Amino acid sequence: MNLIAPFKGLRPAPNRGSEVIAPPYDVLNSAEARERADGKPWSFLHISKPEIDLPEDTDPYSADVYAKAAENLHRIVDAGLLIRDEQPCYYVYRLIMDGHSQTGLVAGASVADYDTNRIRKHEFTRPVKEDDRVRQIDAVNAQTGPVLLAYPAAPAVDAILAAASQGEPALDVTADDGIQHTLWVIDDAASIAALTAAFNAMHALYIADGHHRSAAASRIAKMRHEQNGSSGVAPWDFFLSVIFPAHQMKIFDYNRVVKDLHGLETTQFLAAVEEHFALEPSATPVKPTEPGTFGMYLDKQWFKLTLNAALMPHDDPVARLDVSRLARYLIEPVLGISDPRRDDRIDFVGGIRGLAGLEKRVDSGEMAVAFSLFATSMQDLMSVADNNDVMPPKSTWFEPKLADGVVSYLLD
Repeated sequence: MNLIAPFKGLRPAPNRGSEVIAPPYDVLNSAEARERADGKPWSFLHISKPEIDLPEDTDPYSADVYAKAAENLHRIVDAGLLIRDEQPCYYVYRLIMDGHSQTGLVAGASVADYDTNRIRKHEFTRPVKEDDRVRQIDAVNAQTGPVLLAYPAAPAVDAILAAASQGEPALDVTADDGIQHTLWVIDDAASIAALTAAFNAMHALYIADGHHRSAAASRIAKMRHEQNGSSGVAPWDFFLSVIFPAHQMKIFDYNRVVKDLHGLETTQFLAAVEEHFALEPSATPVKPTEPGTFGMYLDKQWFKLTLNAALMPHDDPVARLDVSRLARYLIEPVLGISDPRRDDRIDFVGGIRGLAGLEKRVDSGEMAVAFSLFATSMQDLMSVADNNDVMPPKSTWFEPKLADGVVSYLLD
């Protein structure tokens, strides 16, 4: 089976993209989605967050929600806002945010290669979120939320995508957050064959974002094959993905805020921190510029923390991540948080919100202390995945985000 495959994409009709595309389903809560979709009957939020069209007290995991998603998808298709290509295609998807540009390929990615870890993971999944995606995919008979993947250095692929993106785009929309989404269709047989062959030659692809969606796609494939008694290649043997060159992808820092000092007075806390870190007050907010350094905001004062040099070298690809170092030498021993997945004393703030976002959480009294981190690199991510390991929770924050509704993958 091929690592990737073209498919008959479902996408916005010409000049209707601005009415359709929407933020990813998992970056808005139900109330935010309801507000964003108000007065926008064709917004993809009616498919990705269908509880917005039901009473406000509706359980977002109820059967009615998934049925409403299917109903809304059919409604938007029937109205002509979404059209489907007549032959399998690849698509070029370009994102531009604040001058940063990345150009990738929309394709079906092989479930079989996900199952054998050729499409590599770096996070655990949560059953409730995985179940939600399974039920949504099954109800709408489509994958509507793309998985964000990265491919290793492949100049030949970069060149094909660059050439394809010279033509007239099928979609070009600047969303209300200022991010530009542009899509081109690749429908010529030679380019499709060249891309398929180039990806088949790759040793691996890497999941950047979308672990629950890819795990759900694997479960759907098993379920559909059992239901249909089929053994050949079927549409559900692939999952919707957008695959960018790793060197173009941008990971932001993923920072931490903690509610209290674990019973310590400020002087006791600072003394405990100094057991493993050099502590230096700063007159300005601290945005780390190299591994092993951290910012800390406490009592309206910023500090620069530098991990003791003897604790820095490490061959383990997980242990050498700054998120791991901060957890091992400060958050767990000093603040008493050993399971950040379940401990409600800790929260996580994407670097896109800036250091002011950390100050706000602490100055409001909601949190006691904040930590800014140096961003995880793509090489770190790939090293962890290649080692068949998983990162600590909230290790990476990718920007810009893919939009829902740009291309969907129907399972028929």
